[in-house]
Order: sequence, then C-alpha cells, then structure tokens
Amino acid sequence: QKLERRVSHDGLVAVGGNYYSVPDRTRRIVEVEQLPDLIRVIDRGIVVAEHPVLEGRRQYRIDQRHRTGRPQPRTPDRPMTMIGRIGDHVPLRSLAIYDAIGASLAMEGRP
Repeated sequence: QKLERRVSHDGLVAVGGNYYSVPDRTRRIVEVEQLPDLIRVIDRGIVVAEHPVLEGRRQYRIDQRHRTGRPQPRTPDRPMTMIGRIGDHVPLRSLAIYDAIGASLAMEGRP
C-alpha cells in the first residue's frame, strides 16, 4: 500500500498509529510504502528510511542515524561549554530607557 504522509517537526511519519523517523532535512511531504513487515519512506523517488512494522499503537521507531543535526555526546576532547549556571541571576537594570524611547517616538508623531 502506498500512502502520502506529512513529516512532523520532530522528523517522524505516522503510519498505522505508530511513528517512524526519517532523516533530518527530508521534505515535509513523503511517500510511504506499507508492506506486511516493512515501512519504506520515499522522498523524491529515493528510499530515505526503512523500518520494521511496529505492533500496537503509539510506538516510536527512531533510527539514530537519521538525527545528524543533533548535538554529539561530550567526550574528553570535546568538553562542555558552560554558558551559565542554575541559580545565576541577571542584574536588575533601570527601565527608564524604554520611557525615553516611548517619549521620543510620541514626539515624532506631533506636528
């Protein structure tokens, strides 16, 4: 059976109540071949994903090779970069600048 499916923002295609991953950068509309034991996802005539059919409903089959845009795990040669720490606080600043901007804009509109 051939179906047309929309790829979700999470990079998943829904077939038979289950969700199957497609590679990052796959078009939003794809063709799906549903075989008795295999789900095949086709993008512009090219097979981009194949998954065994999942039994039941609301199950996910995610091929990690499809997630090329995801951050790589940390390793000793690739340490984590600290941007901020939980509990750090942003210093309070005066909001007077916004009053001045508003007043300036209001003056521009006057004849």
